[in-house]
Amino acid sequence: MSPTELRAGASLAAVFGLRMLGLFLILPVFAVHAARYAGGDDLTLVGIALGAYGLTQAILQIPFGMASDRWGRKPVIHTGLVIFAAGSFLAAAADDIWTAIAGRSLQGAGAISSVVVALAADLTSEGQRTKVMAMIGSMIGASFALSLVAAPALYRSIGMAGLFALIGALSLAAIWLVAALVPDAPPRVHAAPRPGSLADALQPELLRLNFGIFTLHLAQMAMFVVLPTLIVEAGLALAAHWKLYLPALLVSFAIMLPPILYADRRNRPRPVLVGSVALLLVVQAGLALSGAHLGALAVLLLAFFVAFNVLEALLPSLVSRIAPAHARGAAIGVYNTTQTLGLFFGGLAGGWVAKHWGNAALFGGCAAFSVAWLVLAAGMRAPARIGAVNRARG
Repeated sequence: MSPTELRAGASLAAVFGLRMLGLFLILPVFAVHAARYAGGDDLTLVGIALGAYGLTQAILQIPFGMASDRWGRKPVIHTGLVIFAAGSFLAAAADDIWTAIAGRSLQGAGAISSVVVALAADLTSEGQRTKVMAMIGSMIGASFALSLVAAPALYRSIGMAGLFALIGALSLAAIWLVAALVPDAPPRVHAAPRPGSLADALQPELLRLNFGIFTLHLAQMAMFVVLPTLIVEAGLALAAHWKLYLPALLVSFAIMLPPILYADRRNRPRPVLVGSVALLLVVQAGLALSGAHLGALAVLLLAFFVAFNVLEALLPSLVSRIAPAHARGAAIGVYNTTQTLGLFFGGLAGGWVAKHWGNAALFGGCAAFSVAWLVLAAGMRAPARIGAVNRARG
């Protein structure tokens, strides 16, 4: 990687990390704290407060991505971070569940994930893009791991209002980071003859990837509706769950590197994609059969994080390579919309299925989605390298 690419990857991964840490910090403690809000004893409203972020994200990812194609990446990122900070401070002031819902909804309205990924694609060569996406994906996992460790201690020290205020401060810090450290996109990126359209972003190969990210995050959210309870039943107290999550995440980061490098250097993303989806399928089938056995859960959790981290790095890279340059923001906007819809429906459907039919049915449903994804992934075509395309055109 060139110095500019390394700087772009590290700084944008840090922006993603600050923002995702802000989101993840409330997950381990919000449901417990919500009872202190007026109206917070209604579990349906508590669920809406947690899911509202994903819903507004899903609605606004595409408009933000298309706006960045027209007006530039950095101005749109700054705007989204300001909105996210405003939502955080509103939630910090909440003393009733409806204000908390409004704050979470406003947080989600700062839907900049697609724009950050598009800027990362703009600033890196095609041959280095998967590495940068791996840096961003790894930072998301690291933020999640850190939140599992830090959230209970921070909550005891500064309370929920303090946590939301800290999240707002992290968003403001990310604005400075974008302005000071992230390189500007090349002028040619925004000199396209026309802005991206939804038609450009809905090509068949892109739709395969969109279904994939929907399935990945549906499975992730559905799993974590019941997985903490299974781990408690297996003998590990809730306060000690980070001792299981953190090693699994760290080991998965090391395991993910060889397949990512193979896909990048050999331009063979399909076998890596198919293998990772197959591993996700094995995890869901294993969870359906294993029950509350701590050793089995530890192995399956490690396998899930390996598949998850590889796919989080590989999928956005493939979207950025397949999408037309003038519609990259729109294409990644569609991609991120399906991602957040997966989170929303994974939590919604996961809790409903587990309540009515049990954990095995939940994991069986995730396995069925994984099978459908595996079929679609097996039929994908590897994108041509830019150099090869240029030679063919010459």
